[in-house]
Amino acid sequence: MGSRLLPLVLATAALAAAAVGLGGLAVWLGLLAVPAAAAAAFVAISDTLEGRPALLRTVTSGVALVLVVVASAARENAPTGAGASPLATWGLLMALLCYGVPLVAWVLEPLRVPRKTRRSQRRLRPAEVDELLSRAA
Repeated sequence: MGSRLLPLVLATAALAAAAVGLGGLAVWLGLLAVPAAAAAAFVAISDTLEGRPALLRTVTSGVALVLVVVASAARENAPTGAGASPLATWGLLMALLCYGVPLVAWVLEPLRVPRKTRRSQRRLRPAEVDELLSRAA
C-alpha cells in the first residue's frame, strides 16, 4: 500500500516552489505528484471494491488526481520565462482541498449522532416480558 500523504506533500511542495519562484522545481514536483496521486487513487478504489468504507476517499482521490494532472500539464506547457499559469496554481490548490476533505470528515465523525431505530424505542408488553423471562430460566 502506498502512502496517502505522499501526493499531498508533493503537491504542497510544488505549490510552494512555484510561489517562491522556482518554476523548474515546481514542474518536476508536479510531475512526481502524478504517479503518487494515481497510486493513492488506485488504493482507494481497491479499498472500495473490497467493501471497506472508503467511498469519500475514493471520490476525492480521483478528483485530486485529475486536478494534479491538469495542473502539471498547465505548468509544463507554460511559456518559458512566464509566471505560473493560474490554472496550474488553482489546480494544485483544489487538489489540496480534495485531499483535505477526508481529514475534515474524519475529525467531524464523532459529532454524528446515530439515529435510534423504531424497535429500540418500542416497549415490551407484559406478555413478551414473561416469555423472555421464561426462556431465560
